[in-house]
Amino acid sequence: MKRVRQAVIPAAGLGTRFLPATKAIPKAMLPIVDKPTIQYVVEEVVQSGLERVILVPALGQDEIEDHFQHNDRLEQRLRELRKDEALRVVEEIAEMVSVSSVYQKEPLGLGHAVLITQALLEEEPFAVLLGDDIFTGEVPCLKQLLDVYESCQASVVAVMEVPPDAVSRYGVVAVEPAEGSDDRLYRVRDVVEKPALEDAPSNLIIPGRYILTPGIFEALGAIQPGAGGEIQLTDALKVLMKTEPMYAYRFHGVRYDAGNKLEYLMATVQYALEHPDVGEEFRSYLKGLRL
Repeated sequence: MKRVRQAVIPAAGLGTRFLPATKAIPKAMLPIVDKPTIQYVVEEVVQSGLERVILVPALGQDEIEDHFQHNDRLEQRLRELRKDEALRVVEEIAEMVSVSSVYQKEPLGLGHAVLITQALLEEEPFAVLLGDDIFTGEVPCLKQLLDVYESCQASVVAVMEVPPDAVSRYGVVAVEPAEGSDDRLYRVRDVVEKPALEDAPSNLIIPGRYILTPGIFEALGAIQPGAGGEIQLTDALKVLMKTEPMYAYRFHGVRYDAGNKLEYLMATVQYALEHPDVGEEFRSYLKGLRL
């Protein structure tokens, strides 16, 4: 099996929960402290050792790829103003990883967003990272999955436990312990998209991190549109499992759903507390609040 070199980041969501802020700004570009949300996701890719990012924004959302390219006018102005630190920051963003885009012309689902990247992936295994999900921890969530992939040589998804009343919002896995492994690695037996509580096979959900083999494309081509008329990645995973093993790994770390207002605010607070410029002052401010 070839090694994983590339990551797909679907980013075509309309962000209706963040209107009116997302009326003119893609949801992926909403800032957490001083970086757009999607930059944290791309940084996870870089920290995990991958070489290339394929963005899948909606048609017309050029701002997302532009953020990861050089801005000659801005960089020249920063040089003239001798703002060396600011110049270093914007140049590093453009040079951290190779970035290209495939535009999703219609909102046809996560499975469709993955499917339209097929020509760029050269029959290689690849990562998928949802731009709404931000992870913190000593080892990036994606790197943990890559380590599992190296040992299992099969598709692997991140999983986490949620309260039973939350399972209906996610893809949920039915699993069994993987033979000879620690208690965090499972063999996936089924995946159910947004089940009712009484139909959920477990409380382990997939929070937007995947390593997939090229077989996923044949599986995507074999399914029909599902819920909402969209091509569901979950449906394709069910097909793939008929011919290939699939694993789930209960990752170490904390995940924030940045597409949810409350968790977006929680992520902002967490990153603000860790920020080298404002962290201590922000901590003092929070301690002084009368709540």
